[in-house]
Amino acid sequence: RINGEENFLTLMAANNYADSLLNLERFQEAKSLLCKSMPVARRVLGEGIQTTLQMRKLYAEALYRDATTLDDLREAATTLEETERIARRVFGDAHPNTAGIEVALGEARAALGARETADGCPGGWGPG
Repeated sequence: RINGEENFLTLMAANNYADSLLNLERFQEAKSLLCKSMPVARRVLGEGIQTTLQMRKLYAEALYRDATTLDDLREAATTLEETERIARRVFGDAHPNTAGIEVALGEARAALGARETADGCPGGWGPG
């Protein structure tokens, strides 16, 4: 409130809070916070800023870790693919942020693949 929602420190605090919520497995709260904060970060800070990229990564992680639908998993994978492209362009292949996004993307794709396989089997039964 003091600095306003568009202040860099406010956005950093929102990012850190969302990360804490994710670590506590409070996925719905993290998604809600990030849905409010990400558009502001994108508009104020830009797409290629570490805080914006981290918010997008956290949002995608919340989606695939708490996925209730196949669409959640698809959105997580798509978000991470876009985020990875930006991080690779801005930071390069070897940067820790890029590597972290790649790990999350791998996890999202694995969850998506498992869900698609399970959903493709008769009666919804699949491996795992």
